[in-house]
Amino acid sequence: MSEKITLRVGEALVAGGPPGTAAEPEVVIGEMDGPFGTAFANLMGNQTKGHSKVLAIMNTDIMVRPPTLMVSKVTVNDNRYTNILMGTVQAAIANGVLDSIKNNDIPKDRVNDLGIIVSVWLNPSVSKDDNLDHKVLFDIHRKATSSAIHKAMTNKPDIDWLLKNQDSIIHKYFQMGIDGKI
Repeated sequence: MSEKITLRVGEALVAGGPPGTAAEPEVVIGEMDGPFGTAFANLMGNQTKGHSKVLAIMNTDIMVRPPTLMVSKVTVNDNRYTNILMGTVQAAIANGVLDSIKNNDIPKDRVNDLGIIVSVWLNPSVSKDDNLDHKVLFDIHRKATSSAIHKAMTNKPDIDWLLKNQDSIIHKYFQMGIDGKI
């Protein structure tokens, strides 16, 4: 059996597509037989209007492994937004999880022992975009999910890199504030 994975945390931002298609998942990965599993079950059972928690699925009736719980960062109150989140993005996240197994970030022999919670960012503007490219949206969210899991499982960025680069990294929106653009 592989090493115990009590709790791992990662995030990623993938942009570059049409407006509204950027993805910024935050993931928590842990053992289902400990505190993480309790948190997973509590989140799943504690549904909140506008912030439903659902399992990542490949298609109806085909759940991904490790079990992956999606939690929206945006209040969901629009049917079209819900269909995009619980369709294109849900499938993208499920595929990103499987990519992480193919890439050996998640050990294949641990898929029934681990769980993943993905905090999902989906820009509300997608529900107003009549020309939304679902394939681009899918690809970006898939890549972002896989990247966030990779960072979580490899503890990236590591502390030495952070300390070395601390003064050269400026948060995008902080800089926009300095520049008077927000």
